[in-house]
Amino acid sequence: MVGSANLTVEMVTFDCTEPDRLADWWSTVLDGTVVPLVPGEFLMVACAAGPRLGFQRVDDPTPGKARIHLDFETADVEAEIARLVELGAAETGRHSFGDYGWVVLEDPDGNVFCVAPVMG
Repeated sequence: MVGSANLTVEMVTFDCTEPDRLADWWSTVLDGTVVPLVPGEFLMVACAAGPRLGFQRVDDPTPGKARIHLDFETADVEAEIARLVELGAAETGRHSFGDYGWVVLEDPDGNVFCVAPVMG
């Protein structure tokens, strides 16, 4: 083994065409605070738990299937899905492995994320 891992997840960053709008949306969803590091270009959402989310302006987001997405857990999946859809998310599917299931959604820019019950 070469050394030990000293990495901590600091931030997950989204490429988007309207970073202000998307940062505002995610700050509402996660009850976070928008920090405009470079207003209109790069904003961060600071949350009470978990990594920060970054939103950087790009002219043309990467097309195709996302290779990374966020997974969230909650004690009441159906209530949380209803809240997220009311805020502007779109439910795109439901999946399961045995008794464990999750719901796939997209944020207003089409970024995929999942909501599942608390494990354990």
